[in-house]
Amino acid sequence: MGNHRQDIPNVEGVSRKDVALVVQSPRRSKLPATRRTLSNKRMPEVSVTCMIETVDYVEEATDTANRTGTAQEKQSRKLDRSLWKRLGGILHHTFINKKNLRHSAFLLCTTMAIILILLKILSVGQLSIEDAQLPEFTVLSHELFLMKTAKQLGANRMLTQSLVKKPASDMSSKAFESQKMTSEEFESEEINVSSFGVLRQEDELWSKPNSDGFEQCIDRPKSYKRAREGTNGYLLVNANGGLNQMRDGICDMVAIARIMNATLVIPSLDHRSFWADPSAFKDIFDVDHFIETLKEDVRIVERLPASYAKVEPLSKAPVSWSKDSYYKEEILPLLKKHKVIYFTHSDSRLANNNLPVAIQQVRCRTCYKAFKFSDSIQQLSNRLVHRMRNGDSYIALHLRYEKDMLAFTGCSNGLNVHEAKELRQMRHDTKHWKEKDIDGEEKRRQGACPLTPRETALLLKALGFSSSTRIYIAAGEIFGNGSLDSLKIEFPNVFSHSTLATEEELQPFKGYQNRLAALDYSLALESDVFVYTYDGNMGKAVQGHRRFEGYRKTISPDRQSLVKLIDSLDRGEIPWEEFEIEVRKLHRDRVGGPDPRERGDNPKLEEIFYANPFPGCICQRNHLNRLQHKSIM
Repeated sequence: MGNHRQDIPNVEGVSRKDVALVVQSPRRSKLPATRRTLSNKRMPEVSVTCMIETVDYVEEATDTANRTGTAQEKQSRKLDRSLWKRLGGILHHTFINKKNLRHSAFLLCTTMAIILILLKILSVGQLSIEDAQLPEFTVLSHELFLMKTAKQLGANRMLTQSLVKKPASDMSSKAFESQKMTSEEFESEEINVSSFGVLRQEDELWSKPNSDGFEQCIDRPKSYKRAREGTNGYLLVNANGGLNQMRDGICDMVAIARIMNATLVIPSLDHRSFWADPSAFKDIFDVDHFIETLKEDVRIVERLPASYAKVEPLSKAPVSWSKDSYYKEEILPLLKKHKVIYFTHSDSRLANNNLPVAIQQVRCRTCYKAFKFSDSIQQLSNRLVHRMRNGDSYIALHLRYEKDMLAFTGCSNGLNVHEAKELRQMRHDTKHWKEKDIDGEEKRRQGACPLTPRETALLLKALGFSSSTRIYIAAGEIFGNGSLDSLKIEFPNVFSHSTLATEEELQPFKGYQNRLAALDYSLALESDVFVYTYDGNMGKAVQGHRRFEGYRKTISPDRQSLVKLIDSLDRGEIPWEEFEIEVRKLHRDRVGGPDPRERGDNPKLEEIFYANPFPGCICQRNHLNRLQHKSIM
């Protein structure tokens, strides 16, 4: 042992004592297991000598490869000659000192591994010589690669010290100091090194799910029968509910007009709902674009012709979740007889499934192509998206912790006694809400309550989002005194339309909740990640639109399982680390990837069409040619 130690070179940043620790007996050594592995295998000291020489040369070759100057080609040739000369010396030194055939085989394998590493270095180094404008992350990524390789050879300590001490030649020391990492940080499984240009967990948080080649397919085929000049009558519609409920209902009405060859009059919007918004269709949507986009599917007019102005329309509420046969067999004869029919409700009047493909595609063309927000809404939403990004990604959070939803569901977790009483009073005063006495705690355990701001914060933190994450609240006013504070404590960068826009910009929107909801919809659609905490109309509408637009990442919380985990965490039954692991397992496949629409025993238990337009409007590219477009006309 002593004779060999005298041959060990003095590598910069590595003392002879360090090398001695590598090869000494594990019983006398208190070093980590990575160093003991070497001695357990009883590697000849000469191999360690060669390895240290190689690591020393690797650093030397890396520095040489990353220097720039006028004599670049000369440096390249010198590097090649120096490499092979040194490599030959290593091989000679190794095999002259071999003790037996077993050692020779081992050393041969080690030498081959070193050759592969050096070839890798040469390929990166040659690129660096030819192009002096390499970005900083290339050099650092290369050194991290060397660190991993050296760690496998038992030399992690040497190369880690070298990395921390020696910045790349084309980087300032100050810039390098800001990006240093310790060996403990590097050895962490979940380390975030995105600043080094290496993809890690944080990058995966923002990435889209695999779409498996699925994409939108709503183009009209050549055989498609265009809207006829003649009409069987006029269809008047009262769209009821909030913005997204009305939007879905209007899409159904366009499809129903197609089924009956009726002329659709631009629908009137609900002014008597909880929001009492007096906005007309033209205040929220671009009427001309709507008519022009759908002209080949159905005839649409802004008002009844003068010749029908005095006709008394037949008022009717269509049966919910009806198939196309219902409209052809029961409603069409009435339309032909009365010439004008007035539908008093538009929500959920068409089945989710078992409709001709052509009709499903009319629904999608209406929802995702014909609906365009008015110029005033579109312009402000574009500005807010730009401000929200600020050069970074952002989450749109549909935090449905609003007074009307909490009162309707009977959920009061996280609220004080007075606030819970206020919700009960509102529920009893709203006549068309049938359920009055509700056990809020039981509903929460069933996963039937919107997540609270605190529960949402725990979800996002456990999934791995950092405290610097920018979050846009796509919702109305959050109910409860200080409710939002529990979210802001963990994620300070929380915004809404009221904080992003100026008073002057918001002035035309005050008192118009549906126009504000249109702003929120736009920012949710354009976000990098969308998270909805309850299955409301907006959550369903946005997730369906994001699926249609190429499966943009949408996190759908497993509320029932999540609240059980949170309760266990609060009771001290599980540590944070276990909570974090379980939350990630729960949501691994709940990120908005391609899945067929779920069917149920009855329509109320089905996944609604506008939450997932596959099948119907999304197809796998290699199957598109086989798709048979059907027309019922």
